[in-house]
Amino acid sequence: MTRRHLGVCYYPEHWPEELWTEDARRMVELGLTFVRIGEFAWSRLEPARGDLQFDWLEHAIDTLHEAGLKIVLGTPTATPPKWLVDEMPDMLPVGENGRVRGFGSRRHYDFSHEGYRRECARIVTLLADRFGRHPGVAAWQIDNEYDCHRTTLSYSDTVRRAFREWLQRKYQSPDALNRAWGNVFWSMEYGSFDEIELPAGAVTELNPAHRMDFRRFASEEVARFNKLQADIIRARSPGRDIIHNFMGRTLAFDHFDVGSQLDVSSWDSYPLGFLEDRSDEGGEWKRRFVRAGDPDFQAFHHDLYRATSGGRWWVMEQQPGPVNWAPHNPAPREGMVRLWTWEAFAHGAETVSYFRWRQAPFAQEQMHAGLLRPDSVEAEGFREAKKVAEEIAGLDLPRGGKSEAAIVFDYPSAWAWEIQPQGRELDYFRLVFDFYRSLRRLGLSIDILPATTGDLSDYRLVLAPGLFAWSDVLRKALADYEGIALIGPRAGSKTQDFSIPGAMPPDLPESLPGLVVSRVETLRADVPVSVEGGGTLKFWREFVEPSETETLLAAHDGWPVLSQRGALHYLAGWPDGTLMRRILERLANEAGITTTWLPDGLRIRRDGRHLFAVNYGDQPCDLAAFGINGKALLGGLVLEPSGVAILEVA
Repeated sequence: MTRRHLGVCYYPEHWPEELWTEDARRMVELGLTFVRIGEFAWSRLEPARGDLQFDWLEHAIDTLHEAGLKIVLGTPTATPPKWLVDEMPDMLPVGENGRVRGFGSRRHYDFSHEGYRRECARIVTLLADRFGRHPGVAAWQIDNEYDCHRTTLSYSDTVRRAFREWLQRKYQSPDALNRAWGNVFWSMEYGSFDEIELPAGAVTELNPAHRMDFRRFASEEVARFNKLQADIIRARSPGRDIIHNFMGRTLAFDHFDVGSQLDVSSWDSYPLGFLEDRSDEGGEWKRRFVRAGDPDFQAFHHDLYRATSGGRWWVMEQQPGPVNWAPHNPAPREGMVRLWTWEAFAHGAETVSYFRWRQAPFAQEQMHAGLLRPDSVEAEGFREAKKVAEEIAGLDLPRGGKSEAAIVFDYPSAWAWEIQPQGRELDYFRLVFDFYRSLRRLGLSIDILPATTGDLSDYRLVLAPGLFAWSDVLRKALADYEGIALIGPRAGSKTQDFSIPGAMPPDLPESLPGLVVSRVETLRADVPVSVEGGGTLKFWREFVEPSETETLLAAHDGWPVLSQRGALHYLAGWPDGTLMRRILERLANEAGITTTWLPDGLRIRRDGRHLFAVNYGDQPCDLAAFGINGKALLGGLVLEPSGVAILEVA
């Protein structure tokens, strides 16, 4: 039987020990399996150097384990204690403005600081030696939310030294670096690696190649920091899963690199906070979904993080009620906590863990809801979690295989677009998410692939929008691919050294011979380019000069918008919703994929022989009206607002 599990985040150090046994009993009665603890507890584990206080943690683990719960033990390295900061104050990160980001909250460390890395290795080794083989410890979470509060990039002296060493290893000589960066421009040539500063504080725009290498360096430092802890735990706690909890729309480091070191990727899902804080949609959209969340934002991250660690993934923190950190913090509509949980399971989650067990009555997150109120009375989310626990206990839903469609997602491309956007609205995540949302509206399930993918043969339709530069592996995979592929806009627009390719974009001569992007323009939001047959190009437009390609769609001025050679298509701009639908319906039809255009709030996902449907909207939806039928295992064909259905289909 394939089981889904529920969990919760718990902070025994926040509560009297006499509560622990009662809390554990109530967690089991609720139907929870996993409990995450310890990720912020360093000051209680070691209140002064060498004064190790692990007994309370062992008592907490024993108490939870004896009740029948499994523990995810966090390493406490996201919150180094004050005594450690006082010992080596240069471990603190420095902002781009040159100001030290000091003690007083969390994530106050520099990934490159070797002294802090040694301290992390020390505390993690001590914890793994003490608890690594404890029968109650089922998994470990390394650190917490890399890049939360924008902490990947630091501009400290420590980072400057480490960055210079990284550059020296990569380029070997200043002359090679000068050539790669194009430093002859504006007389920026260096005679020594010791002359190179961090990319901050210049009079005007910095060299984009300099900034790109700094982003690569910083991303590798995150992966190096993660690997240090993963290696220690793997050696001392065999058989336990190693996890990290990623965040929403967080692009400062390459999650595929970190995910390759994990057994399970997880992420922290806060749909209402993200709608307010991280959505590109306008006010009307946000008003419509103010208590439900964006219908596609969570699903995108489910699919993305499923890809980062080879298919195994969790939600480590699921919003159970109002949060405390967004511009506005509404309460979820009744049923939405249950819907978010089931949607994660629909995308293959093994476990959904709620944040947190009991709302804290003190400190920074006291306005963040939990499953219990501060007085231990059940909150609204508790009852919805209880309903999910009862539902998953009675369902055997084996996980399916690949989706029919895939999107290539690439973190370095996100950095490149940020470094040289060329237009105010241009954002790589926003572009890819537009494609993802339209595929979902067409009723498709989507897998997400890294730009290092070497085999695309599992998919009928593959999209690669906005790729900054091609990897040789992906270039060959596209050349060998027999399905329907769409590349562009802005794909292959640079080399890995952040220069325009000698062959000109999209730099795929073997696949689209003769197709050249001769010039580009960025567009005001109120001056789109109309396309014959309906729809417009917004924000970004390319002028392509095809010779051996067929123009499928053209702008009203005659310039190609969608070009084709065989099964490979090139899109020369950023389509609005109408044009996006036209293009994707056409490509799906070519690929032999059936589509159904869904209302804004209705979404489906197929997983093997099961179809999951969720209703983010505020009106009932009849699935049969969209050609969706099957044997109902949960819910029915008519979905009320916040409704969930699982159908067994052919």
